[in-house]
Amino acid sequence: MSRLLEPLVVGRVIGEVLDSFNPSVKMMVTYNGKLVFNGHEFYPSAVASKPRVEVQGEDMRSFFTLIMTDPDVPGPSDPYLREHLHWIVTDIPGTTDASFGREVVNYESPRPNIGIHRFIFVLFKQKRRQAVSPPLSKDHFNTRRFAEDNDLGLPVAAVYFNAQRETAARRR
Repeated sequence: MSRLLEPLVVGRVIGEVLDSFNPSVKMMVTYNGKLVFNGHEFYPSAVASKPRVEVQGEDMRSFFTLIMTDPDVPGPSDPYLREHLHWIVTDIPGTTDASFGREVVNYESPRPNIGIHRFIFVLFKQKRRQAVSPPLSKDHFNTRRFAEDNDLGLPVAAVYFNAQRETAARRR
């Protein structure tokens, strides 16, 4: 197993949200200059604004779709709304960042109420520039089904962070 996939398996991202895949593109997600590493915790106040997502694809002629979901809604012990969609950006040119893509679903900042939630960024390589329809609902989103419906195949990169409800004292 790839060392890059290990934290995704341990964090149950692979299995619950994604099928196993071969990471082939480097993706860097940063919030205010802080790099997202698998399983690290961020306070919701630190991730309120959309992150910078850099894609280091082969060249400017390749395009990518980025999805951000929370599979632990409303809480990790009973995630009956799994997955909650937070963001979709398509047509991101390789060697650029998500700001060069087409935002299909606007960024929704994480606001977990119960327990520790995983927030997952998944990157897919598109076969061509394409129109992607936003889902009817942000709840009950399914990354696998979305990828299948839009002919995206398996992911090429993924990373996740954890967040939990922030107390008023922490926000000060």
